[in-house]
Amino acid sequence: MQEDIKKACEILRNGGIILYPTDTIWGIGCDATNEEAVQRVYELKQRSDSKSMLVLLDNPAKLQTYVKEVPDIAWDLIELTDKPLTIIYDGAKNLAANLIASDGSIGIRITAETFSRELCRQYRKPIVSTSANVSGEPAPARFSQIAGEIKNGVDYIVTCRQKETTPAKPSGIVKLGKDGTIHIIRK
Repeated sequence: MQEDIKKACEILRNGGIILYPTDTIWGIGCDATNEEAVQRVYELKQRSDSKSMLVLLDNPAKLQTYVKEVPDIAWDLIELTDKPLTIIYDGAKNLAANLIASDGSIGIRITAETFSRELCRQYRKPIVSTSANVSGEPAPARFSQIAGEIKNGVDYIVTCRQKETTPAKPSGIVKLGKDGTIHIIRK
C-alpha cells in the first residue's frame, strides 16, 4: 500500500490523474487545487465542467481550509454517520475554480477507508474523487468493471484492492444550507 501511495502522490504533485479505491466506488482523482488537472478529469469523463465533482479529505479539521463557514450541523453529521457521506457546503475556497459549482458550493467527504484516508493524509491536499466512468454510463461497482477508456486515460492506476469482488456503493449526499437546513440528494 505504501508504494502505491508514494507513486500516487508523485503523480498528483506533477498534475497527473489517478485511478484509486475510495471509501465508496473506485474514483478518478487529481489534486483538487490544480485547475489543469481538474480539467483533464472533466475531459476524461467527457463531462461538462458545469457538473461539479467532489473532493476527499482525511480529517474533518481540514474542512475550514476549504469552506468559508462550516455549519454546526456538519460536525454532527460527520461524527454520527455510519456510512460514507458527501456533504455539499456553500462558500468553497482554496480549491481549483473549475471544481467549485456555479453557486459557490463544493461536495466534500471525509474518508475513513484505509487507502484513500492515508493517501489524503500523505498528500496533504484535498483529492478529487469522481466515479471511474464516462459521464452518463453506469458507475462501476468494482475495479473489473472500469472501462479500458478510463484506465488508459489516467497517469497511474493504484494496485491496492483491485481484486475485491464485493460491489461498492456511492456515498449518500446532503446539501447544507447556511441556516442549517439539510437537503437530502442521495440516501
